[in-house]
Amino acid sequence: MTLREGTAVRIPLDKESPTPLYAQIRDYLRASILAGTLPPKTRLPAARQLAADLGVSRVTVESAYADLEAEGLIVRRTGSGSYVSPQAVPAPARQKGEVDWPLWQKELAGAGDLADPDDLDGAGVSLDPGLERGHPAGRPHGAKRPPGFISFTGFGDPRQFRIEDFYAALREVVRRDRVACLEMEDERGYPPLRQSIAHILTSQGIETRPDRVLITSGSQQALAIVTQLLLKPGDTVLVETPTYDWALRLFRAHRLRIVGCPIDAQGMQVEALEPLLQQYHPRLIYTMPTFQNPTGACMSGHRRRLLLELADRYNVPILEDDFAGDLRYEGVAQPALKALDPGGRVIYAGTFSKLLMPGLRLGFVVADGPVYRRLVEIKRVNDLAAGSLIQRALEVYVTVGRYHAHLRRLIHAYRRRRDRLMHGLAEEFPPGWEAAPPQGGLFLWLRLPPGVTATGLAPLARARGVDYAPGTRFFPAPDEGEAYIRLNFAAVPPDEIDEGVRRLGQAVRDALEIRA
Repeated sequence: MTLREGTAVRIPLDKESPTPLYAQIRDYLRASILAGTLPPKTRLPAARQLAADLGVSRVTVESAYADLEAEGLIVRRTGSGSYVSPQAVPAPARQKGEVDWPLWQKELAGAGDLADPDDLDGAGVSLDPGLERGHPAGRPHGAKRPPGFISFTGFGDPRQFRIEDFYAALREVVRRDRVACLEMEDERGYPPLRQSIAHILTSQGIETRPDRVLITSGSQQALAIVTQLLLKPGDTVLVETPTYDWALRLFRAHRLRIVGCPIDAQGMQVEALEPLLQQYHPRLIYTMPTFQNPTGACMSGHRRRLLLELADRYNVPILEDDFAGDLRYEGVAQPALKALDPGGRVIYAGTFSKLLMPGLRLGFVVADGPVYRRLVEIKRVNDLAAGSLIQRALEVYVTVGRYHAHLRRLIHAYRRRRDRLMHGLAEEFPPGWEAAPPQGGLFLWLRLPPGVTATGLAPLARARGVDYAPGTRFFPAPDEGEAYIRLNFAAVPPDEIDEGVRRLGQAVRDALEIRA
């Protein structure tokens, strides 16, 4: 087992702390070994590579490794690397009652049966509430477009996925497991897949174990079961504005009050959060701190810590949606909120679908304490379990290293597409537009030239054979977002980006001429 499998290791470091950096690395790895998230014989990253991942000197990592070796927790083999010692024994699991969970977790622990499904019957609720709010709905997922039509919508490019690699994993599962791969799976998810996810998250600084991972049918189901557990109609959810449009649709369908906190280049403006917490008493904070959808913003480390402090002070759980955190093109990686959370305040949702293929429909939730058991119960009520065959195939795909090889290809391809889009905008758009290239993710958030609206531009763009996601989709209020559009650079082949931007630039000129 290898800790680093082609992706950067994210150990949370506080460079302003009086604790030396080598000691922070040592303490984090020690805790991971004793917690069992780094099992015996796990191969650690080379000191040079870990130093590059963390932005520290090689001497710093070597010092951390030397201390761990002196403690008997790791062994170092010349020419082979550093490994967790076969004699390293995880500490006993925490006993019930030992953890001082947040108040909202304690309330869940003492709760009775799940809420009556009739409380969320959706009477009078549109399945696409955006239509009622005047939001352009765009095309349904999977809808075919006319030949030659270029779309800057959607998520990743499934054409980047090497289907033969996944086909080989499917064949291996059927050969190895025979009829077992066709039976009902563990309601929490296929255990080896949960183990693989725990290893991946450990390399990213999130201390977790397989028994804290719940496999879901995509990230949307992860959002849905958390919402069903923690909120009831009339409750308040606090979101970034703008935010993920399908999260807004989910919250509206549950008849929740949606309160927005502004966002800038450094993510949610957490400094403006406390008055909202005092006024609205939200039952959940929903955030995408890393490469946010739709803006691509990445929350600063200071704001991440402040957000956790405020959530603790006001007893509000956080749902962290990390759909593209591995797609970093430059800059220093920030730790996930979950990596900074020792007290069970954060529920972490991730997905494979958006990075592999949309039809995969596999995501996961990581949660600690009583909330995990309750989420498993809701998942069981909703669909019993995710499909066994596809989970097993994904586990093989990840274990043999194909997943991380795929991520490396995506990072290379999507970085070039982002740069090509920025170059095209500079060449083809009339003056007045604004956009900052994101450091990662899938999306570019573009402010249109003055006088052009996202809604007014849409039919002109479609007439020229191109479309985009209008900014109005991503705001709670129907009158917000007209000045913005979201462009997905990842979904468009490089040769189509130039032509798509040319068409879109001409549509913007059409809109300006009509206004004149």
